[in-house]
Amino acid sequence: MAPRTRSLTAILLLTFALAGFLTYEAWDATHRHRAHAERTMRDYAGFAAWEFNSSVKDQLYTSLVWILGPIGGQEWLAPGAPLPSPAALASTVAAKRLCEAGNPPIFRVRIADGEFLTHGGEFDAPMARWIRDTIVSEVRSGTYTADWFYGSVTAPVEGRQRSIVYQVKWAGRGKPVAAYGFEICLDRFAVPYFEKVYQKGMMLPPSLVQGLPNDSLFSVEIRDGTGRTLYRSPVQYAGPFTNEHVLTHLGGITTRVTFREGTDARLLIGGVPRSRLPLLLAALALTLLLVGTGIAQVRREEELQRLRTDFIASVSHELRTPLAQLRMFAETLLLGRVRSEEERSRSLRIIDQEARRLSHLVENILQFSRAERSAVRLNRCALPLAPQVRDAVEAFAPVAAARKVRLETALAEDVTASVDPDAVRQILLNLLDNAVKYGPAGQLVRVTLADDAGRARLTVDDEGPGIPDADRVRVWKAFQRLERDVNSAVAGSGIGLAVVCELVLAHGAKAWVEDAPGGHGARFVILFPPVHGTESAA
Repeated sequence: MAPRTRSLTAILLLTFALAGFLTYEAWDATHRHRAHAERTMRDYAGFAAWEFNSSVKDQLYTSLVWILGPIGGQEWLAPGAPLPSPAALASTVAAKRLCEAGNPPIFRVRIADGEFLTHGGEFDAPMARWIRDTIVSEVRSGTYTADWFYGSVTAPVEGRQRSIVYQVKWAGRGKPVAAYGFEICLDRFAVPYFEKVYQKGMMLPPSLVQGLPNDSLFSVEIRDGTGRTLYRSPVQYAGPFTNEHVLTHLGGITTRVTFREGTDARLLIGGVPRSRLPLLLAALALTLLLVGTGIAQVRREEELQRLRTDFIASVSHELRTPLAQLRMFAETLLLGRVRSEEERSRSLRIIDQEARRLSHLVENILQFSRAERSAVRLNRCALPLAPQVRDAVEAFAPVAAARKVRLETALAEDVTASVDPDAVRQILLNLLDNAVKYGPAGQLVRVTLADDAGRARLTVDDEGPGIPDADRVRVWKAFQRLERDVNSAVAGSGIGLAVVCELVLAHGAKAWVEDAPGGHGARFVILFPPVHGTESAA
């Protein structure tokens, strides 16, 4: 590989490496931005869940304080005054759906001796015993203080989660006298508050939601401490941004908030950025393709440069040989060194032969140059091909005779085609030159012209080694030689068949190579298009 090619290849590879680095940086920046935005959306969901629980807690607090209001827990019991009956809470308890419908039991536990008294319904024995023992223990241990409005306890009783709410009545000097309370069931008592908060509560900053209802932004699901679902909003979303908050009250209330898909565009400036990985990978792949194409072009340029150098060397050799012959025999004639008329005629024949070779080579080079510049122009007309083929064969005969090659023709006189006569001559001369150059001395080269379903079919058969199937397309390209001929003594410019291919295509014809009859040698076939009805033979 030439130094210039190595430098350009290194630059292209460094360009791809830089593109890869920039792609990674762009992906990393987008990934970080996306992760931050997703975290912010989850924080918003957690904030909404916390706000929801705070509003529910306020609602429950207000309602429970109202229910326990008739006891007046923070009002001290006057000396000698009797303890209020649990029936004092009957009216407020009945106004709320605490648990099952009917006559819910209300209890009173005397702290001094643990006396347990109920009003309305009755608790089962395990429940009554748990209420008495738990409340007496909490009050005596100082867990419940005088500034509390109420306390609550939740625990499994007989395999079922049970919750009670109670208020302590105090005597003078902060002495607890009795506790009053009732059982509460969140799945009945709290659901109306869940619904009210979800429908009317403000869970997110007003500047962001701009008055939109909660059910158009997010859904909620609320579970108790055992994981049992207490409430689900009518519409449930399955968006990617969700979070929850646990309210450590009445055995634990867990609220999960899930944002509707697309809400991020309202809560965040620009929303959560979409993944750019496919776009970045596509851009990187395109860069790789361009770099690969650039490297291929650089190497192709180097290869073409080498082929051009070889071409110049080959053409120089091809030109030098006939020029040397021309000069030598011209000097012989000029200096009068011929000894007989026969030698004089031979010298003139050789001069004519080498001039023809030189003319043919120059014509090939000019034609190839026109093809390279896409400047091939044909003057086509409909005419019989047999005279054109015959003239070309006769013009080539001296060159073939010098190499002891016999030429044979089989020409159908009535075959016509729309062609450029000069181009047909160039095509046939190149095919004959190729056959003579690569075939053995003394071989027979046969030129055939025949009609093929209204088309003119021109073939040139030789007795050379033939062309392998794998190379029958490649031979039509410029500067291409078969592997077996690379190191052979056969000289050539490498453009003869390429010129044939260009001229054939310019005619709208087809050209291909196949085995010669008998399987020995090669047959080059040119199939010209049919003559249209508007064209007439010249």
